[in-house]
Amino acid sequence: MVYSVIGLMSGSSLDGLDIAYVRLTEISGKWSYELLEAECVPYPGALADELKQAHSLNVPAFLRLHTSYGHYLGEQVNHFIKKYNLQHKVHFIASHGHTVWHEPAARTTAQIGDGAAIAAWTMLPVISDLRNMDVALGGQGAPIVPVADRLLLSEYDFCLNIGGIANVTVNREEPVAFDICPANQLLNHFALRSDKAYDDRGEMARTGSSSTAVLGKINEVAFYNLSSPKSLHNGFVTEEVLPHFETLESSHDALHTATRHIAVQIARALAPYRDTTVLQRMVVTGGGAFNDFLVETLQEELLKDGPIELVVPDEQTVKFKEAIAMALMGTLRWREENNVFHSVTGATLSSVGGAMWLPPVN
Repeated sequence: MVYSVIGLMSGSSLDGLDIAYVRLTEISGKWSYELLEAECVPYPGALADELKQAHSLNVPAFLRLHTSYGHYLGEQVNHFIKKYNLQHKVHFIASHGHTVWHEPAARTTAQIGDGAAIAAWTMLPVISDLRNMDVALGGQGAPIVPVADRLLLSEYDFCLNIGGIANVTVNREEPVAFDICPANQLLNHFALRSDKAYDDRGEMARTGSSSTAVLGKINEVAFYNLSSPKSLHNGFVTEEVLPHFETLESSHDALHTATRHIAVQIARALAPYRDTTVLQRMVVTGGGAFNDFLVETLQEELLKDGPIELVVPDEQTVKFKEAIAMALMGTLRWREENNVFHSVTGATLSSVGGAMWLPPVN
């Protein structure tokens, strides 16, 4: 079977809306993919601010943003379809939405971006709310990308995504995956001190110095000692991490220290799953894969536990892996097959996640 799907992803770093047009092929249980078209649509400043503050809105304002953001997503998909001449070529849309609230302990998660609004704009079937069923079953609802790691990237032992939050999949028969630590959320915060949206290639961090005192404090934050499954919410940086950086006035020193912190935490998280008798391979995706200093620092930390090969794939895969994963998750939902693994999230069962919105039939 062949499916032509648009996947939508909005990450915690608020870089913009990732749109990917993906051809997914399943033959006798084996999946493959082709990323045919993709782009990241930067958020207008006002919308980015609204999304950043959405968790603090009252109920009426929250619901209005949920709806208006859904219409925005639908409008952007229409522009994308027109730009790449995809009319009558898309089977359906799979939209992650934008996470505003994530509290699995209370069996609650909210990704805004009304699926009905997207369907109304595009006149295409839409699959949204991909995390909700897992959370309802007592799972963390995160990470949800491991199904793509298992089905599309099975040649790698580890699949590391360095986005706003760094998370990893241990790619075995029953995958293990979990959030590790804040990544681009933290780095972008300090880059903004120097009026930069991000630290290009990690060059600002490279010229800074690491604070042993700050590292000692943040590396002992309680979350890092929890066993998987575990997931981070977007407020973790503000509440648990940033207060430890208050003594660092230099943005370059803060970036260097934060980079070292991320590398140390990733290495620590992988240590229980390392096998030093073989050369294991890890694919690195997400915006952090373009941060040369971070990748070098990570390699340095990982080699302390034995040899490992880090693979940074082509630029499009690095940028749009999560949107590709949403397309696959939507396809599995369309087929009514499990798309979230309980071995990853801790739910009572693996599940078929996603709400489906069908456009009117004329």
